[in-house]
Amino acid sequence: MTDDKKTGTPKDTHYAKLRRAHRDLKAGAPLQRTRPAIPAGEGPGDGLVRLYGLHTVRAALDNPRRKIRSMLATRNALERLGIGDPAALPFQAKIVEPKEIDRITGSEAVHQGVLVEAEPLQPKPLAALGDTPLVVVLDQVTDPHNVGAVLRSAVAFGAGALITTSRHSPHESGVLAKAASGALEHIDLIEVKNLAAALEELHAAGFQTLGLDSDGPAELEQSFSGERVALVLGAEGKGLRQKTRETVTTLARLDMPGAIRSLNVSNAAAVALYAARRWLAAR
Repeated sequence: MTDDKKTGTPKDTHYAKLRRAHRDLKAGAPLQRTRPAIPAGEGPGDGLVRLYGLHTVRAALDNPRRKIRSMLATRNALERLGIGDPAALPFQAKIVEPKEIDRITGSEAVHQGVLVEAEPLQPKPLAALGDTPLVVVLDQVTDPHNVGAVLRSAVAFGAGALITTSRHSPHESGVLAKAASGALEHIDLIEVKNLAAALEELHAAGFQTLGLDSDGPAELEQSFSGERVALVLGAEGKGLRQKTRETVTTLARLDMPGAIRSLNVSNAAAVALYAARRWLAAR
């Protein structure tokens, strides 16, 4: 039940708790102990992945390519997902308390009361790339949070595929999927063994491969050409590998006049995707 008289926002509640804690401290009251963190349990096994979070699970449920094996969800999460009768789902679904999911994901995971075990999506070969005019290529970006965030931006700006290497790239996981906020279900994932060879294949397919580099000779907005664009981004710190730098059609930089001269790879991807989409829309 909810109290209709309560009109405060979560931010208001947060500051109210801080004020109470400050008053209690001045009055000599003992500080409340925080609950100990719960570590994540064992992995799912059997080649499955665990996906959690409302947006992530809703997108998985709506994806006909996604094969879900089981679900744990709170009553509140089921209601927010629009699931009236979990028994009618084509897989086993169990109503649980949040702490039961905590024991699986760990208490640090923001699962929002729902978790599914599912078969991972199978990456496609480069030969399966369709006629999309925009793709994103990651050169050994290993952090699943970053890859998930790049996926989210790629889907938001209409990229048709995310291309990664089969080695030195994160596999599908709950962390990656949660960072992607459902985007994992809306874009083709393509894995290649040799990135330089894959870039050459993209050239043959009419793509300009545009590598983002802080020392690029020209600004990104002035560097686009042609009607198909592949944005190539490297890992944080080391950036693009030398072979990748030598293979791409163009090296370009993001113009950043401020005191900070570099961006997180996922932020850089979002800026580059916006610029690329504007270029392609004007063609």
